[in-house]
Amino acid sequence: MMKSYTITVNGNVYDVTVEENVGGAVAPAPRKAAAPVAPKAAPAAPKASGNAGSIQVTAGAAGKVFKVEANVGQSVKKGDAVIIIEAMKMEIPVVAPEDGTVASIDVAVGDAVEAGAVLATLN
Repeated sequence: MMKSYTITVNGNVYDVTVEENVGGAVAPAPRKAAAPVAPKAAPAAPKASGNAGSIQVTAGAAGKVFKVEANVGQSVKKGDAVIIIEAMKMEIPVVAPEDGTVASIDVAVGDAVEAGAVLATLN
């Protein structure tokens, strides 16, 4: 009996087929390495809003927005948490890539985000 699954590992999507061995010995199928499949949905392009800053704060992993740490207009230093993402029961801080002022927060608590998605912008 063959079953097909789609598995996502570190943002890479793999289509995997698994053969279930029931009862007797079945000759093993030749094995080949799983090749990455194009992501199902590419990260959305940043919204063109007048408030968007030139520095993008992007998600390092897919997950759900757990908490928004910074507010629009707030000064942040490189490494300061701007957004917290929850993935696999872990809280992952998304930090400012450089010093700046928060120009926009483009997500809300509870939003599902893909790796590489723009979560906020800085000036």
